[in-house]
Amino acid sequence: MTEVRNKMLQRATREKLEKFNKMRGNGGSSLYSLQHLEEMYGKTVSAFRVILIHAGGFSQRLPSASALGKIFTAMPCGEPLYQMLELKLALYVDFPIHMKPGVLVTCADDIELYSIPEGESMRFDRSGFTALAHPSSLSIGTTHGVFVLNSWEKLGNSEMEYTSCQQFLHKPSVEKMHEAGAVCRRPDSCKSVSETEFVYTDSTYYMDCATSVTLLNMLKEVEPLTCEIDAYGDFLQALGPEASIAYTSNTANVTKKDSSLVDIRQKIFNRLKGTPLNVILLNNSKFYHIGTTKEYLFHLTEDPSLRQELGLLPIAFSLCDLKTPQSPVACVMHSVLHPSVVVSPGSVVEYSRLGADVTVGERSVISGCWVDTGLSVPCQTFMHSLSVSLNGSAGFVTVAFGIKDDLKHSVASPAEGSALRYFAASLAECAERWGLSLHSLRFSGDKSACSLWNACLFPLCPDPKSSVSATLQMVRALRGSSAVTPLKDLRLVSLQEALLNKNLAEMLRFRKGLYEDILKEK
Repeated sequence: MTEVRNKMLQRATREKLEKFNKMRGNGGSSLYSLQHLEEMYGKTVSAFRVILIHAGGFSQRLPSASALGKIFTAMPCGEPLYQMLELKLALYVDFPIHMKPGVLVTCADDIELYSIPEGESMRFDRSGFTALAHPSSLSIGTTHGVFVLNSWEKLGNSEMEYTSCQQFLHKPSVEKMHEAGAVCRRPDSCKSVSETEFVYTDSTYYMDCATSVTLLNMLKEVEPLTCEIDAYGDFLQALGPEASIAYTSNTANVTKKDSSLVDIRQKIFNRLKGTPLNVILLNNSKFYHIGTTKEYLFHLTEDPSLRQELGLLPIAFSLCDLKTPQSPVACVMHSVLHPSVVVSPGSVVEYSRLGADVTVGERSVISGCWVDTGLSVPCQTFMHSLSVSLNGSAGFVTVAFGIKDDLKHSVASPAEGSALRYFAASLAECAERWGLSLHSLRFSGDKSACSLWNACLFPLCPDPKSSVSATLQMVRALRGSSAVTPLKDLRLVSLQEALLNKNLAEMLRFRKGLYEDILKEK
């Protein structure tokens, strides 16, 4: 009976995933998740208080989070380690008691810290949407959502204030912020304009039950969704008395354009038009984003503010004898390191096993790797090992990128692959160093969008140690410090291909082995 139930569960899960894959973007996945709750609980869902966390998509800017999702990103505190999921739940633990039935929407790769007046609480009890807003520089506003407030001059100086929003701007230019009246000014004549000017940017938001029903009714009319819907840009831009339908035809920030996108956006706009957008101004708050490799390294090894505010540790739940400086530190999480290992300042090691005399250069990331004795990882290197199942057989792939490599940049065909830069070298130069030709390199998936994400560069190996060694040999060859074992007879796969064929059970077994070894010595 148990076997039958497990097979039914697997089949049901596959069916849900097939449907989910059509709901591209965090907006589409949000709508599908709410629809799934409605199917499970019926009308009783209207009495629920739901937290909806976007677990993470491809995570091309932080590939170590691609396999499991950003929501399971480790944070260097707790024994065993806390992950972003626990941190998010802890940050919002007081919200439900002050919230009417509805949905709280948040991302998995940001942290909001704030102070509010003693004895007061954030209340999510108004109709429509209610969004948290943080004072930010205009440059930060260009990469986030920005609120155009209703008469911000009349607001006081309290740590927390409630107001309404006239319009929501999605990743606007500085000029657009000024034109729309989004720019606020601090009353300090001694400071320059750049220091006194600021905007309120978005993070988490709430929508009441009636609004979520409105969106679900729209979904039933148009499904299956075939285009990318954004839960911030496409929902919030439809709100406020000054909202304009013009945004629906702007596809500048869309990852993959679809012919149905404008039509779907217009339907969302028409459904949400007139819905209130309330804003809670958190005037004494900080917004931390850790969704890119650069941000991840900075906040975990250099930024004293976040480390102090959350009590982040340089060495967390690990067997490690490192002596780390004050700043930048080397950060080691859920790992077993031989006493002779050297991890340079500014680097992060997570869920890994490092053998004797291993060295890790500055500003590098080692994730899920088993690094064999004596190996040296160069500075500014990202390495991540995945267990995969290809053609019915298990294997291991270790991907490596330069910290500054752009995995999203693409060219229109494999023939243009030389325009891609890998560790600051053209892909043609890399192929030559590896004894290959550019024409022999394969790209997985969509050949009209060739990038480092789907470039088949990494050897498929029988075990995790040989996987790290083979990829590291290729990286060092680009610096002229190593010869490469001939690759033409090896199966080379891309990060995209490895993720499509990932063996999560094996990856989690590796983590469990580390966990058990660490516990024995604690």
